[in-house]
Parts: sequence; structure tokens; C-alpha cells
Amino acid sequence: MPQRLTGNAQAIDPASLERHFGGGDGLLPLWIAEPYIDLAPGVLAALQERSSKGWFGYETRPETVIGAFWNWMSTRHNWTASGLRTIVSPSVGTSIGVLIETLTEPGDGVILQPPVFTDFKSLITAAGRVVVRNPLELTDDGYRFDIDDLATKAADPTTRALILCNPHNPVGRVWTAAELEQISEICDRHNVFVIADEIHADITLRSAVFVPFAEVAARSGVSWAALHGPIKTFGLAGVCDTLVITDDDQVVESFETTSSRLHLTRNNVFGLAAFEAAYGTGAAWLDEMLALVESNLELLGAHLPRGVEVTHIEGTYLAWLDFRSLGMDVHALASWLAESARLGLSPGHWFGREGAGFARMTIAVPSIQIEEAVVRLSRAVESLGSRHSASRGPV
Repeated sequence: MPQRLTGNAQAIDPASLERHFGGGDGLLPLWIAEPYIDLAPGVLAALQERSSKGWFGYETRPETVIGAFWNWMSTRHNWTASGLRTIVSPSVGTSIGVLIETLTEPGDGVILQPPVFTDFKSLITAAGRVVVRNPLELTDDGYRFDIDDLATKAADPTTRALILCNPHNPVGRVWTAAELEQISEICDRHNVFVIADEIHADITLRSAVFVPFAEVAARSGVSWAALHGPIKTFGLAGVCDTLVITDDDQVVESFETTSSRLHLTRNNVFGLAAFEAAYGTGAAWLDEMLALVESNLELLGAHLPRGVEVTHIEGTYLAWLDFRSLGMDVHALASWLAESARLGLSPGHWFGREGAGFARMTIAVPSIQIEEAVVRLSRAVESLGSRHSASRGPV
């Protein structure tokens, strides 16, 4: 398995550690959603070869770049480009921002399903749109859509779009075809555009199967766009572009007009090389990474201390840890994780109020780091129990 660490703590900006956790000395940083293992050798070789050419000017994007993506999706997910348009975009955030700007008006509502990736909310509010909350429900069988609430929110004529996260960051659900069909039918009925963030599509666990929203959309007729790319699968967020996929020519026209006006599609020569190499050579590496993530997930489940649980995860390499039994409020929990456990995790409330009492941990790391994280958590929980006992005084 590709486990050798390439500089986890050292690769993270010290200013970021200071801002989020009050410093990084002795902290085990596991909060950024990236794999911290040796990356795919074919990608590294492609970057090294491109660097050796010694010139880095303008370069036309060859058709083989987009072709590599669709070859991958066809082989990996049985999804083809038939009837679809593919647009290049610098990032998922850029794609969502442009889609919100071009498909909605200031004051319109955009549905979020928290707890969900933190940047979605800021993209909506920065555009002068209104966040419409349709929280996920945590049941005994894991997280589920609140379909009745969604139908009510979507029926409001000022609600114009929904951001769907699949696989879901941070709770790890890989939505089934039946669940996606419910979303599709409601949004089609009320003319709500679906922006499907599918950037974690390749990272499915426990025999879960990723279903492209495009497949269910084709049956309902709902308007949609899906966001893809190699950045999460292969740890290339600092290098590669992403993609917007849709079957709507008007969406393509408006997106490309905005992209051209703002010069959002200038090529990065290293990004082109990495993009094509990842999809062309990275399958075996990804299989090894997924096996590592599965193993780390089992390790967590077996050795977490009492009072800490890992929720059922079907996708992503992000463990959603439940600390609610420890009885701390959001600020106390965040401080305790950083100061007592010395772990840099994403506090659950970053993802919305529904995340209170939880924290997100990246587990695409060498297993020794998961073992160390468990040891730190166990010591911190034990210390917490000792302090509580002492505070009660003698019986």
C-alpha cells in the first residue's frame, strides 16, 4: 500500500495551523481533505518529465486530456460522455460560483443539506443569494435526506438551486439511485437547478456504488450540472483543473461566456500533464489507497476510546467522528481536540450547526498515523475522565 509519508505536518502552512489550532508544534494535522501518502508514480513521472522540458509558456489543451477523464469514467463507473457537454473550470468552488451567478438572481434561495462542506455557504452568501437549509437526518441507519422538508423548501418560488454533495463531505454517504431519484423528481417539479458536487466520486468504500446524478436526471428531466476532476482522487488540488458536465446547451453557453470574460480557463502546463497521467495511469494506485482507507477505518472502529465513535462511512477518505457522548459544547470540543488530544481535526460545527459534537478526520494517511491519533484520543479521554472525577471530590 502507498503509505510512506511525504511530509504531512511539514507540507501544511504554519500560518494555517496557527489560525485554526493555535500553533502546530506537536500537533498531528488530519483536517485537510487530501491523501497524505506517496502519490501516484505515473503522475509524479509526468510532472518531472514536463519540468525537464524547460519552457512553460502558453499551451493548448489537447483533446486527450478530456478524453482521459471519460475513458476513466467509462471504465470505472460505466458512465459515458454520450449526449453530455464537458467544460473546464479551475476549481469546484469556481464552478459553483459561476453557476450560481449565471442561473440565479440576487435574493434567490440555494438549498444546502448540512452538515456539508464549509465553502458552499460562503459561495452562496458572497453572491448575494440566500442559504436555504434542508438538513440531513441522522437516523439509527445513518444519514438520510429529509425529503418532506426538501419538498417544502423547493416549492418556494424564490428557491432556484440545490447543491448536492455525492459522495457526501463530511458524513461519507454515497447516495443510492433511489435517493437521488427523489431529489431529482422534487427539483424537476419545482424547477430547482441541481449542482451536483461529485468530486469524491472515485472514493467509494464498503461495496458502495457511485451513481452519477446525470443518470437519474436523464429520467426526470431536471436541469443539472455535475462537478468532477482528479483533485481529490489523486491529491492534485494545487495543480489540476476540474470539470463541469451537463446536458444543457444554455448552461454551457452562459458558463463559457462568464469563463471567457473572466479568463478562467487559462491552461497550466503542469496541470495538463498531471490530469492526463492521473486518469491514464492511476487505477492501481487508487485501488491501493482505497484498501488503505478501508483498513484505517477498521482500525479506528476497533480502537477508539469509549465516548468516541466513527459513523458509518460509504465514501470519501474522511472519517466523521462522534464525540457527543463526552458532553462538550462546540468551542470546548474544538479546544480539547487541539490542546489535549493534540489533533488537528475539522470541528463538526464548521459544516453547520448539525455538525456540533462531531469532527472530521482525514484517514488517507499511513496507518501509523491513525494508530497515533487513537493513542492521543485515548489519553485525552482518560485525562478528561480523571478531571471530572477530581472535580466531584471525595464521596
